Amino acid sequence: MQPDIKPEPGVFLIAPPMLSDPNFRRTVVLLCEHNPEGSFGLILNRPLSLQLGEVLDGVDAYADPLFFGGPVQPNTLHFLHRYGDLVPGAVSVVDGVAWGGDFEVMKTLIEAERPTGRDLRFFLGYAGWSPGQLDEEIRQGGWFLSEALGEAVFSEAPDRLWRSVLRKKGGDYAILANFPDDPRLN
Repeated sequence: MQPDIKPEPGVFLIAPPMLSDPNFRRTVVLLCEHNPEGSFGLILNRPLSLQLGEVLDGVDAYADPLFFGGPVQPNTLHFLHRYGDLVPGAVSVVDGVAWGGDFEVMKTLIEAERPTGRDLRFFLGYAGWSPGQLDEEIRQGGWFLSEALGEAVFSEAPDRLWRSVLRKKGGDYAILANFPDDPRLN
């Protein structure tokens, strides 16, 4: 059902509508790392009611909300951005989207450029899998895979991202995008 797409950096993991795990229900995860040691991703569609200045001093110039990146180590901060090589240590994940890098350089960019969520997103925690775990979950139908799109990573409507990504996959996936939140109420 998912030919030619393999779990690797730059792939979206899309939760099937029947997935009931509250951490991942109707989420879109950007896979940033997938290797023999395990996998790392960030949930793109779970904004929080916290801002960066509430968890870190000296970064009040960034006013967009933080996102819930996943249930693993929720006290850690991660970021995706469009600054690429301007941030030493950043890892390209998708065309025009980089993950992490030198946070002191990022703080300087925040002060100088005052970016919004269209260019920079911060996440508390991450989604992580031990060696082989993600491959097994995919094999069992626990995730749909899709090539990631840079625009979707910085979606202005994260609450609609899950449905939007499924619709773009087309076919049966587009039909699943309309699956009711609670089928018992249908």
